[in-house]
Amino acid sequence: MMPLSSKHLLGLQGVPKEDIQTILDTAHTFREILERPIKKVPTLQGKTIVNLFYESSTRTRISFELAEKRLSADAINFSVSGSSVSKGETFKDTIKNIEAMKVDMVVVRHAAAGTPLYLTKISSSNIINAGDGTHEHPTQALLDMYSIRQKLGRLDGLKICIVGDISHSRVALSNIHGLKTMGAKVSVCGPSTMIPRNIEELGVEVIHNIDEAIQENDVLNVLRIQLERKAREYFPSIREYAKYFGITQERLDKNGKEILILHPGPINRGVELSSEVADG
Repeated sequence: MMPLSSKHLLGLQGVPKEDIQTILDTAHTFREILERPIKKVPTLQGKTIVNLFYESSTRTRISFELAEKRLSADAINFSVSGSSVSKGETFKDTIKNIEAMKVDMVVVRHAAAGTPLYLTKISSSNIINAGDGTHEHPTQALLDMYSIRQKLGRLDGLKICIVGDISHSRVALSNIHGLKTMGAKVSVCGPSTMIPRNIEELGVEVIHNIDEAIQENDVLNVLRIQLERKAREYFPSIREYAKYFGITQERLDKNGKEILILHPGPINRGVELSSEVADG
């Protein structure tokens, strides 16, 4: 395995193609472990990892914890509500205290963009970004790329459209950077109010018609509409969004094309995807 160019994973912007390839290939070698009766290897034995989640998470937090334990690391889950943060301790002081305990890695999710980068300035631990504000979510994008490669055999040359609230999605930005690096042709589709200005400067095409997106692409990566982040302000109603941008079996059948559909979850059923598509 080739060594990576950085001890941290803060985002996919600027990450070399060779690094992404190495991560995807390494993930594939570990895949067979999941088929074993005992799903544990000593790769990270003796290492301590703190999962520092300042935002709610189910899939990401559990995925990290399971991976850490299956690689034999000592995993510690940090709960904001049960920590000194609830007593007014600053983020910097929390990190300094964790740093004093000589942990090897910190996995961080935080509402403020740039938090993982800040951590690298005040900590000597390896830092992995599990989502920072609307900036990036590199591990989700790596999972998406791995899934696409598993299903379609490659990334280079594929046409992949990211659908939904692009403006407020850290998943979208990481996917754009990673997929472009790996040679895919990337487009985005959604209401004009949810498409960032000048996004074409990232080398992506903008599509406003979902049927056109289905017809022209090999993969749709459908994002969750973040209702908790005031997403409702950007379209007239949920019903309206579902009508024009929701993926239903009827819509797929009408376009008569086999297409791979991804969704990072959690799914708003009947909004981004119909239950039939989600369960298909």
